[in-house]
Amino acid sequence: MQSNPLDKQQHPLEKFSFCPHCGSKWKVNNVKSKHCEQCGFTYYANPSSATAAFIINDRKELLAVRRKKEPAKGTLDLPGGFVDMDESGEEGVVREVKEETGLDVTCARYLFSIPNLYEYSGMGIHTLDMFYLCKVADTTSLQAMDDAEEALWIPLSAVNPDTFGLCSIRQAVGLFVKKTQTFPI
Repeated sequence: MQSNPLDKQQHPLEKFSFCPHCGSKWKVNNVKSKHCEQCGFTYYANPSSATAAFIINDRKELLAVRRKKEPAKGTLDLPGGFVDMDESGEEGVVREVKEETGLDVTCARYLFSIPNLYEYSGMGIHTLDMFYLCKVADTTSLQAMDDAEEALWIPLSAVNPDTFGLCSIRQAVGLFVKKTQTFPI
């Protein structure tokens, strides 16, 4: 399994030297927060929520997309993305699948989550990636859109987790493939 190149990256809070409330120099409070002794403001760097969808068609094929942008541009991914403000995980995965593939999710069942470190604007953003088993109304409208360069169906028997570019996605695909071999869908 490939190592995550972000493992050695600088913590996101290291990029910020001054309190956003009063402008004073601030200090590390703990591993996930900084505190300003001047005004008392404390900022916590909590993980962002992201989703990914496992979509299987009638031929027992997994829907994958090819990433159009960095990080991991050109590698395989699952349809999904960041959850918007005031949106549930289920609403987020439904929206992201529609934006990237044009497909309408009719049912999204939560499976599991995996923490991840996602490179964005030169920082390692901690995320909590939530994985869903999704059903779609109709697969005939499938098209690569938004962040997806290509959308393709891969027979479950041929899915190779190592071809997926993001660490948490590789791990999740490996778990999913192993579970479908034990408990067929």
